[in-house]
Amino acid sequence: MITKTETKESTYYESIIRQGYSRRDFMKFVTYISAYLGLENSMVGQVAKALETSYRVPVIWEHFQECTCCSESFIRSDHPIVADIILDKISLDYTLTLMAASGHQAEAAKKATMDKHKGAYILCVEGSVPMGDDGNYCCIGGRSAKDILLEAAEGAKAIICWGSCASNGCVQGAYPNPTGATPIHKIIKNKPIVRVPGCPPIGEVMAGVIVHLVAFGKLPELDRIGRPKAFYSKRVHDTCYRRSYYDAGLFVESFDDENAKKGYCLYRVGCKGPMTYNACGTIKWNNGVSYPIQSGHGCFGCSEENFWDNGPLYERLTGLHGFGIESSADTIGKVAAGVVAGGLAAHAVAANISKKKELKESISRGKENEKALDS
Repeated sequence: MITKTETKESTYYESIIRQGYSRRDFMKFVTYISAYLGLENSMVGQVAKALETSYRVPVIWEHFQECTCCSESFIRSDHPIVADIILDKISLDYTLTLMAASGHQAEAAKKATMDKHKGAYILCVEGSVPMGDDGNYCCIGGRSAKDILLEAAEGAKAIICWGSCASNGCVQGAYPNPTGATPIHKIIKNKPIVRVPGCPPIGEVMAGVIVHLVAFGKLPELDRIGRPKAFYSKRVHDTCYRRSYYDAGLFVESFDDENAKKGYCLYRVGCKGPMTYNACGTIKWNNGVSYPIQSGHGCFGCSEENFWDNGPLYERLTGLHGFGIESSADTIGKVAAGVVAGGLAAHAVAANISKKKELKESISRGKENEKALDS
């Protein structure tokens, strides 16, 4: 676990109270972020205690080949404490985007953190690192991104890769990748690394990773490509509000047709939701306002590796394999284009059969419960 000797003088809770938040605000935040992490109710107390007693983790946040969308997403989180405390007050000793200092003062602050908290600070990286021409395609203050990364990573306790640029190279790493843009995990091999992809990732997801690290003293459970399972274990398709239209065979054929106005499924115009793992449909962006599919645009698949090279963005997936109705998704699309009424009728029959089955099971469970009460 994180100890006082590893960090500065204030705990997270002390910082929160000092900023004018109440104990009630604090507990709301703890419950809120614990729910996003997928923790049971019994774990809320553990998270609260950790934030009350854990001293703030020093953080160095580097920016390389990127557009700063990850930082922008983070500061527009749905909960004010995320932006005001978790970002601004976590001893964020160095970030080119948000810190007031610049030039020699900024670099001095970073060096002081690396020296004083060697082996204890968290290195957050936003952006890919160009390895072509010995790293000279991206230079900051006369130094290459490659050299800056290697120096900052040496004394880091763990590394968090924010966004698809740092996690998988994103558009900079797309073919033919002229700068040799490289994700962080392919450069640093000797540190614990968590990848938080997305273009950008969701602010609450970013905050959740930090809170998990603080509360449990370790990185969250990761999937096979290093993403936190709490946020990347379900497909966008599984939580999409347009899923019922997909199952009914009702698809948008072009972005300006009547089906688009009715909010039908975007699969046939290239939506990659069926093969993309992310929490877009449940958490959303910008204070929980929306996400791409809700705004009328199909999913890019931006949290998946090499998504820029995984085929045209506006053509449907082919040979999509899944269970039940998904195993013939292309066939469903063809039927929807010519025989919508037939698709609706078939869906209605299937829905009625399913409802009858559920009703029968419900009645059976009720009878069993009655027997248990009588006994």
